[in-house]
Amino acid sequence: MGLGQEEETPPASPSIGGDQEEEIWNHKKQTVILELSEKLINGDLQAKIEAARDIRKVVRKSSVKTRSKFAAAGVIQPLVFMLLSPNLDAREASLLALLNLAVRNERNKVNIVTAGAVPPLVELLKLQNSSLRELATAAILTLSAAAPNKPMIVASGAAPHLVQILSSGSVQGRVDAVTALHNLSTCKENPVPILDAKAVFPLIKLLKECKKYSKFAEKATALLEILSKSEEGRVAITNSDGGILTLVETVEDGSLVSMQHAVGALLSMCQSCRDKYRELILKEGAIPGLLRLTVEGTTIAQERARTLLDLLRETPEEKKLASSVLEKIVYDIATRVDGADKAAETAKKLLEDMVQRSMELSMNRIQHRAASCTPAKVPHE
Repeated sequence: MGLGQEEETPPASPSIGGDQEEEIWNHKKQTVILELSEKLINGDLQAKIEAARDIRKVVRKSSVKTRSKFAAAGVIQPLVFMLLSPNLDAREASLLALLNLAVRNERNKVNIVTAGAVPPLVELLKLQNSSLRELATAAILTLSAAAPNKPMIVASGAAPHLVQILSSGSVQGRVDAVTALHNLSTCKENPVPILDAKAVFPLIKLLKECKKYSKFAEKATALLEILSKSEEGRVAITNSDGGILTLVETVEDGSLVSMQHAVGALLSMCQSCRDKYRELILKEGAIPGLLRLTVEGTTIAQERARTLLDLLRETPEEKKLASSVLEKIVYDIATRVDGADKAAETAKKLLEDMVQRSMELSMNRIQHRAASCTPAKVPHE
């Protein structure tokens, strides 16, 4: 069974009634819980390691209730102490047991952090041992899902080590690191940003490689939007290979959430210094995606797209006037075609058709330009 699956039903016995059978099954489980907790608390190091491994095995096949029973039996504190052991097997066994105890159990998550698990987990993030480092990343991800834990994890200094995982970890390790950082970025009690510009390069690289509409992309773009609010972050996005282009592509191909974050990042850049970022964004062909976003995005994304389009025009103030005139013309046409009752719906359809046509023309121009350029002529700036 996989991590966090519900416990199996008790083995059927034709000679025992259902209620009695369940009672015997529960008694057996409770006996196992007490035996393992006793072994973990009072055994020698090898016994503790065996007990931690067995706890993990039992919990993996069990329900939330069984996780709570293990916690009530006092296993959390000795497992946290094992994280400090110089013995790597002890660290790994306790880490896996704690990780399984925390899954789908908010109280256990909070109790594990209260017991002092965060500092040793941060130390594990610093190890050269990639297996333990990534298990610690998974544990911090799981624990950071509980709101009460976020301030302590943020204060521990875990974020810079998670950023390192973005560059050096396995695929799963990088996914876990992004998700953990995203969880921590929502900590309302922390007034200081948890990320610095060093996170931009690996985040852009990961966003380039993933599906733009995935949940992973939503979290990566959320972090990039946060980073775009600082000058260092904006410079890092600009200097990243394909940084602005990747955000533009996310505006075009992302989910509603990732599109909103991506346009937010582009808008932050352009608002910070229009003269610096306007041409860089235009060069990546942002207009078609932004036009579509004004029709199809979330309310926030639509407003951001309109604002950014105004900033990208030669004369923003004139564009605002022209935009309102265009909308009025389209609405008037729709009223004449379908009447006042259906004018809004028809106008939206007309605008969508205009956006689609604009995107097709833009794509044709891009393809034509690509076909007529040799590699040496392709602009790199």
